[in-house]
Amino acid sequence: MAAAQKEPQYVHALDKMDQQVVHGEVSTSKGAAVSGARIHVGLVHKARGTGSRPHSHPNEQFNFVLQGTLQAEIDGKTHLVPKGSVIHIPANKIHSIIATPEEDVIFYVCKDTSHTLGNAISADGKYTGPRYEPGFEPKK
Repeated sequence: MAAAQKEPQYVHALDKMDQQVVHGEVSTSKGAAVSGARIHVGLVHKARGTGSRPHSHPNEQFNFVLQGTLQAEIDGKTHLVPKGSVIHIPANKIHSIIATPEEDVIFYVCKDTSHTLGNAISADGKYTGPRYEPGFEPKK
């Protein structure tokens, strides 16, 4: 008897899926993701005043902000990315992204599948944890 084939799933409730830490060695991001043949998509949360240390990854990325404001550093320039805006991060570009101190950020992320979602390369070669703005460090 042949094994039953699993029915393909076409609709994914990202906001109802279990959240996983994304790049925990460099970022505070938590979220859920779905991967297709060519694109990864996800719904990501960053707590206010927290984010990622400078890092890169071999796949390009787009973040569309649904809530709050991201502060991104790319090529030594700071960019504010408010609700309703999208930021493009080219492949292998060193960048850092944090949620501004005013409120938590929720964004929709898209990455190409040339590499996995959890593939972050620390800019300084150290994987010492996420970035915290002063006053937003975890309680000890």
